[in-house]
Amino acid sequence: MQFNFISSYVLFRILILVEGLRDLGSSQSPFGSFLLLQGLETLSLRSARHNENAVKLANFLQNHSVVESVNHPSIASHPYHLNAKKYFRQGLFGSVITFYMKGGKDVCVKFINALKLVSHLANVGDAKTLVIHPASTTHEQLSEEEQIASGVFPNAIRGIKI
Repeated sequence: MQFNFISSYVLFRILILVEGLRDLGSSQSPFGSFLLLQGLETLSLRSARHNENAVKLANFLQNHSVVESVNHPSIASHPYHLNAKKYFRQGLFGSVITFYMKGGKDVCVKFINALKLVSHLANVGDAKTLVIHPASTTHEQLSEEEQIASGVFPNAIRGIKI
């Protein structure tokens, strides 16, 4: 009887540990905590700069000859531009830009492969500036018809944290 109770107790403790790690994650190390706090100290400055750079890039891309259109709320023709001006803080329109290139998927892939300072990643929460072609990466498993139905176009490129 004693053995069954102890083994049940041990199994229960293992279950709690495994589910806790799975659902909540493990405790952060002291050095990891230090790095997190250090990053939080400059977060507002970095976020403001990301927003500022995104607005500049959106304006640049809007007038570029190989770009069909740009999707960023800082642009006056964006359907939510007035709402963004009303509800967002002054000049802070977000740091995610989607733009559509003339020429389709092949032009997008060539463009992304030519970039030197920007990472080709899908890590939205990353600390790097990244660019992605959703049709050939995150939504590659869908057919072209399914991609278009879900709003993923073959000539779209998304840039994050500019």
